[in-house]
Amino acid sequence: MSNKNMQRLLALTMLTAAILAAAAAARAESPVERGKYLVSIMDCTGCHSTGALAGQPDPTHFLAGSDIGFQIPGLGIFYPPNLTSDRKTGLGEWTEQDIVTLLRTGVRPDGRELAPAMPWRSYSNLRDEDVQAVAAYLKSLPAVAHAVPGPTGPSEKAAGPYFTVAMPD
Repeated sequence: MSNKNMQRLLALTMLTAAILAAAAAARAESPVERGKYLVSIMDCTGCHSTGALAGQPDPTHFLAGSDIGFQIPGLGIFYPPNLTSDRKTGLGEWTEQDIVTLLRTGVRPDGRELAPAMPWRSYSNLRDEDVQAVAAYLKSLPAVAHAVPGPTGPSEKAAGPYFTVAMPD
């Protein structure tokens, strides 16, 4: 075999080994690790972490909900909820399937539809294994007791600060 052919064979072998190693690493990723990655790139913390909407995220309240809400004209004010496993203020009573259903349909286990600010319609396009991974990750989060204000109707007084979504005339 010529030196040039030997170099080509060696390069092809190394490329094949690198591809196989990358594929093995991808398969070795746990659903929780995959979910953590997805929650990060989906920017769940941008709304669901205390202080994030004010530019000062509180690391002790990671994904534990926001005290700042969104006012949507005609609908009311909505505060991003606690996504940790806390049983009273978070998703602790929810199953992974409840989270999957929410991300696919925008409907909570209690039947309430999510506020339009939550981009569940985009998240509903996640692959089945990815939406399952997000649910597994959220269920793995340590409980943080943090009650956020509940939603208020359009004529009710806000329980905390909020941003207003202004509709153009």
